[in-house]
Amino acid sequence: MPIEYHPLKPFLPEGSRLLMLGSFPPARHRWCMDFFYPNFINDMWRIFGIVFFGDKEHFTDRSAGAFKKDDIVAFLEDRGVALYDTACAVIRKNNTAADKDLEVVEATDLDKLLRSIPACTAVVTTGEKATGILTSHFGIKAPKVGCYETFIFDGREIRLYRMPSSSRAYPMKVERKAEVYGRMFLELGMK
Repeated sequence: MPIEYHPLKPFLPEGSRLLMLGSFPPARHRWCMDFFYPNFINDMWRIFGIVFFGDKEHFTDRSAGAFKKDDIVAFLEDRGVALYDTACAVIRKNNTAADKDLEVVEATDLDKLLRSIPACTAVVTTGEKATGILTSHFGIKAPKVGCYETFIFDGREIRLYRMPSSSRAYPMKVERKAEVYGRMFLELGMK
């Protein structure tokens, strides 16, 4: 099976206080935009819409079946939210983005990533594989879903939040996921 390399560069707005890490993007044919969480049936941008605007369709263009990338990018830059994934190279065992179908060939250089955003004080993982890679790398305990653990990196205390997956395969309604994410954003003073 071929090795697939990450198609996107890390999205690291200046002054980012929060780094969100997934596992790896879905295959290109599932994308509706050239950005993170690009699958239109993934609920990440609906979660953000509910949390910050009370409207799950805030970042969607239903008629086009796409997300409003420019609006998302501007919002993330304004709020200081960085995005990337915990794997740079994978082998897809069954041509899906499901954690169980991804064999990580090369993990992301998490130290380099965090050093490039020195204002970052919180990291979010949005799946089991992402959580496992990060906790293994930093030698910390995995938090329960909706909770956080702290760790020290380069002299700064960082919270690791484990959030519900935004995949529709995760058995939780989008509104409930938004409640969990909303609490985190409140705790971080970002909402």
